[in-house]
Amino acid sequence: MGVTYDAGALVAADRGERRFWARHRALLSLREVPTTPAPVVAQAWRGSSRQALLARLLVGSDIEPMNDDQARAVGVLAGQAGATDVVDAAVVEGALRRHDIVISSDPDDLKAIADSVNRRLEVERP
Repeated sequence: MGVTYDAGALVAADRGERRFWARHRALLSLREVPTTPAPVVAQAWRGSSRQALLARLLVGSDIEPMNDDQARAVGVLAGQAGATDVVDAAVVEGALRRHDIVISSDPDDLKAIADSVNRRLEVERP
């Protein structure tokens, strides 16, 4: 079981939240590289020099690109869930596929998407 970062995790990193950074370092020390879906990066990244901490986090993460098959799977999942946020659907699709825990500040929406396809998703706060 791996770890997927949602935008809430990236925001926590960008803010320098000690608890989050301790967890991230612990993952890396166990050779567990967290996955961050590319749409999540797009949601959080603004290219500012003030995002040095976020840039550092992304170097220590696997940024998962979205190919055509994944994009279609995300669209189907969003449709089944009645979700309008495709970034949330992308997080759920990838986490379910990889059997990951998700680190997010928005567990209710993510769990609702997973519930719509009768799957359980473990979500923890940053």
